[in-house]
Amino acid sequence: MPLHLETPLLESRPLSQASGRSIWLKMDALQPPGSFKIRGIGAACEHPARNGKQRFVSSSGGNAGIAVAYAGRRLSIPVSVFVPETTTDRAKALIRQEGAEVFVHGASWQEANERALQAIDAETAFIHPFDDPLLWTGHATMIDEVVRAGVQFDAVVLSVGGGGLLAGVSEGLDRNGLQHVPIIAAETDGAASLAAAVTSGKPVELPAITSIATSLGARKVAERAFEITQNRPVDSIVVSDRAAVDACLRFLDDHRVLVEPACGAALAVAYTHADRLAHFERVLIIACGGATATLAQLQAWQAS
Repeated sequence: MPLHLETPLLESRPLSQASGRSIWLKMDALQPPGSFKIRGIGAACEHPARNGKQRFVSSSGGNAGIAVAYAGRRLSIPVSVFVPETTTDRAKALIRQEGAEVFVHGASWQEANERALQAIDAETAFIHPFDDPLLWTGHATMIDEVVRAGVQFDAVVLSVGGGGLLAGVSEGLDRNGLQHVPIIAAETDGAASLAAAVTSGKPVELPAITSIATSLGARKVAERAFEITQNRPVDSIVVSDRAAVDACLRFLDDHRVLVEPACGAALAVAYTHADRLAHFERVLIIACGGATATLAQLQAWQAS
């Protein structure tokens, strides 16, 4: 039995009116751990569990760690999550709430990931937060669900951090005969590793993550994510932190669901960058969620 839920697919009147397009939302913010991450991470955890692994180790800026911790609790397997110093206290508390250990190491996800890899032994499975084919196949199920619901769309908008969601949506489109459907890949300024890769013609490492959207904080996007930009229509768009935060608060008013700025980047495309949707009639937005920001934190960011 999968560890993720089939999430609602909603037509958004507020986002449709804001953008002048028909906007549909895949509401993965409603997954039990708070984000889409459990789709792929659930699949990536079930596989080693069936093969006798006794412990999970992962690295995360927040939401992937929460998802691994949730999966470990459901599978009765202990979990250790290594997070960078930028990880919010709320994210660490949510990981611990699921019964996992939290270790803080390094200034960015890369440093935390290097430390996590040192903690692996023969009985341990390492669960990567975004760069694993098992993850991508799990994330692709969201497109399966949309297609099964009979909703047609001519573009998909999603947020990009390390690129796992992009890889999963691409796989989901491919296996449903939708290779031609463009993907609009949104990032925040200061965490735009995909945009940097597209500009450079190869994945490059950002010197630092300066965006408040720390869940998008992979300084180098996965090779698979960059490959997708070379092989299918992908429009890379970078939004400001302010636009992402404003989108989160508008979305809370419009749909009564709190998401974090990592998700707000995708929502901001419809709210404030609708010109990028001008060639499309019906747009699917992945409301990927994120559990690591509170309303008070969003309001503080907006006021700063």
